[in-house]
Amino acid sequence: MGARSYNTAAKNRTGSLFPSNCSNAASPCSPGTSYGSLSRYQIFLGLRHKEYCTTTGNEEKQTISVTFVDKDGEEKLIKVPVGMSLLEAAHENDIELEGACEGSLACSTCHVIVMDVDYYNKLEDPTDEENDMLDLAFGLTETSRLGCQVIAKPELDGIRVALPAATRNFAVDGFKPKPH
Repeated sequence: MGARSYNTAAKNRTGSLFPSNCSNAASPCSPGTSYGSLSRYQIFLGLRHKEYCTTTGNEEKQTISVTFVDKDGEEKLIKVPVGMSLLEAAHENDIELEGACEGSLACSTCHVIVMDVDYYNKLEDPTDEENDMLDLAFGLTETSRLGCQVIAKPELDGIRVALPAATRNFAVDGFKPKPH
């Protein structure tokens, strides 16, 4: 019987396995990284990490600058990782953007107003579901969007969004939940 030849796997500092033929063996995919439909066993057997992992691990997390302007005109400039929604970014930075439905497109409490039409035009078109929720938003404008649907991408670097003076939360008006 011949010996089977398997690629050996190495262990990183946290003890998780990654393929030895990985072009980025010093810094494998971080926890939660998607390998698509591949199982950990398939990855272990030596399938090429670079082709299946959504991150190569050696790149710094790219961020963009976003300015939130509250109802009193106070501005807060934050760095937002590319791929994160403005709702998540607001919650991580203690900006009062409600998000009662936690980004499931079931409310309009994360309504934001993009202050520059040029940035607004760089956004994906709103879906029908988002437009339905925006119809319920307080202070709707031509450049209104739901913060849960605005995803940070490099071309949005420098975007400024205003928070409306009020929100309509039909579940409990006036209630502001704390982010999880």
